[in-house]
Amino acid sequence: DEGLIPLEEAVRRLTSFPAHNLRIQERGWLKPGYFADVVVFDPALVNAKATYAEPHQYATGMVHVFVNGTQVLRDGEHLGTLPGRVVRGPGWRGGRRASGASLRGGGAGGG
Repeated sequence: DEGLIPLEEAVRRLTSFPAHNLRIQERGWLKPGYFADVVVFDPALVNAKATYAEPHQYATGMVHVFVNGTQVLRDGEHLGTLPGRVVRGPGWRGGRRASGASLRGGGAGGG
């Protein structure tokens, strides 16, 4: 035991939990009539590669991904399709973090 949460709880925290908290309708569960956002992954291979210094790294272990019913990842390879859109939470400030730091680098005045 590495002190990790159970797989079922991890999946809940990535699906129904944020959909409920952000009040996103018809997402977060596999139900008839809901948008088909599905990730097929190998739990033995899942590993986050992103770091603070290099945040734009793909995680490993993702096999297939569907967004709005459109496949965007097949056998771990991105297909170039972009059927979704970014969901911004209450901390979003139009390109700047709530603290004033730019999302693109630098400090409060960067950008």
